[in-house]
Amino acid sequence: MYKTAGETSRFFAECEPLIAGVSDVEMVVCAPFVNLPAAVEAARGSRIQVGAQDVFWLKEGAYTGEVSAHMLASIGCQWVIIGHSERRQYFGETDETVFKKIQAALEANLRPIVCVGERLEERESGATEVVLATHFERGIAGLTPEQFARLVIAYEPVWAIGTGRTATPEMAGQAHAFIRERVRERFGAAADACRILYGGSVKPDNIRALMAQPDVDGALVGGASLDPASYASLVRCWDA
Repeated sequence: MYKTAGETSRFFAECEPLIAGVSDVEMVVCAPFVNLPAAVEAARGSRIQVGAQDVFWLKEGAYTGEVSAHMLASIGCQWVIIGHSERRQYFGETDETVFKKIQAALEANLRPIVCVGERLEERESGATEVVLATHFERGIAGLTPEQFARLVIAYEPVWAIGTGRTATPEMAGQAHAFIRERVRERFGAAADACRILYGGSVKPDNIRALMAQPDVDGALVGGASLDPASYASLVRCWDA
């Protein structure tokens, strides 16, 4: 929950020259609902795509305050984050609502970025794999192979987001490998094409070590994406 519409437009204007020449990175910026029209307009003609941070699972109705996938698509959104840890923690998101939101997004031709990850107490009790398996089974595994092929998974260890704690690249790599194996068990060869992003306090000073992990295919960036120079630095590291 950062930036006004004007600040969003300036972000794109400042970022664009900093990423000129980048060719091998798919870039998405997910803005708050009220800033999406400004983001879509500012991104026009650039290589940056625009996504939303959440979506509701029905097309329309008496659901005051909610925004549907068709509404997002109608203004030019291409992506949407679903099941982010903050939505789970503060707003009651469950694996069941994640599944419904994925289906709604796909129906509207949005690409879902689906988040999974464990809390600190779950990590410390050794339940990381149980949590990841549950998120996958209840929130993703029920999709058809055709539906699954259109989404991206993001692993975000909740305990490493804004807490000062750090997940080592090896921890990230192990979690990503576990998720990919679950994908392989359910969707077969699609596991090789599935992109799994890492989203735990990604910064310019740790992104290269994360990139070295074989199952880390990209990054879901939080605070480090708010500054155009920082965002561009991350993109250029991945493009190197």
